[in-house]
Amino acid sequence: MTHDALDATEPPATPPVAADVFGDRLALAEQFVAILADTGISHGLIGPRETPRLWDRHVLNCAVVQEAIPRGEQPQQVIDVGSGAGLPGLALAIARPDLHLELVEPLARRTGWLTGTVAQLGLTNVTVHTARAEAMWDQLHAPWVTARAVSRIVQLAEWTLPLLEAGGSLLALKGSRAATELDESRTALARLGVVDAGVAEFGVSVLDEPTVVLRCTIGEVVDRRRFRSRQPSSAGSARRRADRPRASRRSGPGVGDRPRHQP
Repeated sequence: MTHDALDATEPPATPPVAADVFGDRLALAEQFVAILADTGISHGLIGPRETPRLWDRHVLNCAVVQEAIPRGEQPQQVIDVGSGAGLPGLALAIARPDLHLELVEPLARRTGWLTGTVAQLGLTNVTVHTARAEAMWDQLHAPWVTARAVSRIVQLAEWTLPLLEAGGSLLALKGSRAATELDESRTALARLGVVDAGVAEFGVSVLDEPTVVLRCTIGEVVDRRRFRSRQPSSAGSARRRADRPRASRRSGPGVGDRPRHQP
């Protein structure tokens, strides 16, 4: 084994700002980063070149989205679509024990890894589902749906809006083109039932590059019959294409608007 191969499994040093994001659950976040640097890479969920950037580009980039979800007296449910390496789902579950994360991922080899990671971390606020988003329309409903670099916003909305409760919001982690993409998609999103949409940045005070989120909020529960007539997602092939190493397919801020996961 080469020296580089050995280094690939070494997790990066914990940045000081991680304590601000994770608080007393920092040790759990550090354990998650170590798992990503080890089996996350060996299982093909994270590229080996991403190891030095696991904190800033991946874990912290996802965890700061907790700012979009207000804390309440009762636990809130969040459905994370196309969970892949647990980003943002597991990062949010670690940062916010008051949230219950439903991780929806179509590829069994990925959900096997997710289930094992949840067990290793001892997380009790996570449930893993091996399914496409459409298959869960009649089983899961939540006020929040998250997705990171899954697809362009209209396609993502078609897959995920039926998972939302009335007044719920889709939080799509995007990149620098989020505002442009939203402007190009407002009419189509309105037809799908979106009554309010906008772009916001999170982690401004802790990240060099804040996380850009495109938020889509529905009014009443959408008519699922309209969505059922649409083309089903081709999750497996899209995920395989997205997983191919390409310099342009970064998942962090600024380029997260390129497809990476399909639900």
